[in-house]
Amino acid sequence: MIILASKSPRRKELFSLITQDFEIIPAVGEERADKTLQPQEYVCELARHKAEEIAARYPDDTIIGADTIVVVNGEILGKPRDESDAKRMLRLLSGTEHSVFTGACIICRNENNAFCDETKVRFFELTEREIDAYVASGEPFDKAGGYGIQDTGALLVSGIDGDYYNVMGLPVGRLYRELLKAGLLK
Repeated sequence: MIILASKSPRRKELFSLITQDFEIIPAVGEERADKTLQPQEYVCELARHKAEEIAARYPDDTIIGADTIVVVNGEILGKPRDESDAKRMLRLLSGTEHSVFTGACIICRNENNAFCDETKVRFFELTEREIDAYVASGEPFDKAGGYGIQDTGALLVSGIDGDYYNVMGLPVGRLYRELLKAGLLK
């Protein structure tokens, strides 16, 4: 059985593009990794922790963990803590290009394959009014970097270079190919 170690409805929806034959068992442990790591390593470490937590309970299954971060000017942005933090993040992203990294980890039969995908995202210059309205919508609070490209956050984005689905939280094409390469999909 394939288990997606995520409570994210977006990841569930995206993973169903790869296969319908999977279960959802969210990792519940604290997200932790060494913040001195490079962003690619950091996000892979977060994904690995999620996958390992579930693999410890289901050692005979294939476990997939994933995590997404936004990086702007060397600063890693996770999910905003509150309204003030969401506004701070959106101000940092305004008028800039940033990177969205999603790390994924596949654990199967004690083999561990972690990888990362990067998408470059460009934001329009945002007004305080736009930032206030977007934050007031409630949309930023469960999303890395404080925005969701698949929702009204799309209005903030002037362009992307890379996998759109990676920005949503799962590098669908890359994950599909990694699962095929490992012989985990038919």
